[in-house]
Amino acid sequence: MLRYNWEYKEWPNFKYSTKGLEKTLLQISRNEGKYDGIVNMLPENVKADAIIDLMVIEAIKSSEIEGEFYSRKDVLSSIKKNLGLHQKSLTIINKNAEGISKIMVDIRTSFAKPLTKAKLFEWHKMLFNTHTNIEVGKWRTHIEPMQIVSGAYGKQKVHFEAPPSRSLEKEMKGFIQWFNNTAPNGKDAIENSAVRAALVHLYFESIHPFEDGNGRIGRVLAEKVLSQGMQKPALLSLSATIEKNKKEYYAQLQVGQKNLNATQWVHYFIRVILKAQEYAEKQIEFTINKASFFDRYKTKLNARQLKAIKKIMEEGPDGFKGGLNATKYKSINKTSKATATRDLQELLELGIITQTGGGRSTSYSLKLNFKSEPNRNTNRLKIS
Repeated sequence: MLRYNWEYKEWPNFKYSTKGLEKTLLQISRNEGKYDGIVNMLPENVKADAIIDLMVIEAIKSSEIEGEFYSRKDVLSSIKKNLGLHQKSLTIINKNAEGISKIMVDIRTSFAKPLTKAKLFEWHKMLFNTHTNIEVGKWRTHIEPMQIVSGAYGKQKVHFEAPPSRSLEKEMKGFIQWFNNTAPNGKDAIENSAVRAALVHLYFESIHPFEDGNGRIGRVLAEKVLSQGMQKPALLSLSATIEKNKKEYYAQLQVGQKNLNATQWVHYFIRVILKAQEYAEKQIEFTINKASFFDRYKTKLNARQLKAIKKIMEEGPDGFKGGLNATKYKSINKTSKATATRDLQELLELGIITQTGGGRSTSYSLKLNFKSEPNRNTNRLKIS
């Protein structure tokens, strides 16, 4: 009995319909030009910061989806290092953070080139440069089935089983050929890059060619597709969007891997792309306002205040998780509660923060002067 898409005789001839997606696909196309135009009009230093911030978020969130958590400092340092932006050598504590960061940089420079087996192996080596317990830079070879399971040992539920290792050379040869044939100007070009990205991700994840890292590389491939469609690096964060609702992502992927009708998956992934663009717009707007903020206030704040605000801003548009209270301010700056309270009061008097509530529930919001939806991205600071 046929169970998974790759077991059908017609594999990998996916069937799908984009009926009902016309407005969404048009909006995605419009957004591509809009965001690219906004970024290109920025001063070079702010433009670089906006692009790097998106790369950092994508690297961190892509890893978090797979249960690996890297510090922003390590990822940021590694990306800047690989972009040649560091004047001096910096210590990167978690070397695994450097691997995903290298991929983020590489995809921006190599997106236009045809996909090759060597490039996939190169990415895998980057991703697992310090691992010795898995097969790195090669297709998986173990005899045991590659299964996606959940549940306690002995009561596991198999959600998906990938093609056996012995068939991977053939499967991946077919995938790479299909990937390049469906690229812009390819003999079987798929006109809409968002639709192609959805199919590429489903196709690759269904083969699951590596022992580990398939999800991260699969998302890189989707970004490569979108960049090829734009003929320049795409400005979005697929992983940040997916990470917000991982359960839906895995549920939709499971449905898509049951047969060759990919319509539901394509509709889902197209919505993810649109949300990823909207997230990028929010992040770009945040970076612009952050630069404007420091230009305006950097000479008016003391070192402690600047350090605390930078710490808040590291969390991006979504703000400092759990808010910032006097105790946290003390911890960040290694200072007294009296000094923390005084510093925060000065921020209030300068109009940098606004107050809501009173007494023990007094809280403050960091003002970043967003031009659209002024209250959308305020960062909560709670003083106690």
